[in-house]
Amino acid sequence: MSLAYLAQPDQQQQLEWIDGGTFTVLLDKDATEGQLTVGRFDVAKGEAPPYHVHTREDEIFLLIKGSALIWAGDEETELGEGGIIYLPRNIPHSYRITSDRADLLMITTPGGIEGMFRHAGRDLRTPRPDGFEIPRSLLEEASELYGGVILGPPR
Repeated sequence: MSLAYLAQPDQQQQLEWIDGGTFTVLLDKDATEGQLTVGRFDVAKGEAPPYHVHTREDEIFLLIKGSALIWAGDEETELGEGGIIYLPRNIPHSYRITSDRADLLMITTPGGIEGMFRHAGRDLRTPRPDGFEIPRSLLEEASELYGGVILGPPR
């Protein structure tokens, strides 16, 4: 990289995500010359993305706080606080938060997946429309645009 990048919390974009959680874009592809994306989820019990696969990037989740069930391929694992999982591209996966709240750090390489979150999520700096939700059709559209494939409903 030719330049270091620093973003204070008030410069990081926060998006409303599925089930009323938030996804904060900590570093995007523009900040890392396409090398990676770093984001952070703050989500409640039961939050679960559809079972899916990424075709463009490898993904790492670090569970900073909370607990979750993780599905990767044919395996199901309970991930506890401080647990980490590496998900190579093309491995089907999902998770379900089992604690009251969870704080997850996500790193993907190469960068760019933040576009999916921006496409389907809502920037928290904008007023929330009445009845806002992220319908499955929009989630599928965003996923497809950024190399993802939704394989089925949340587990």
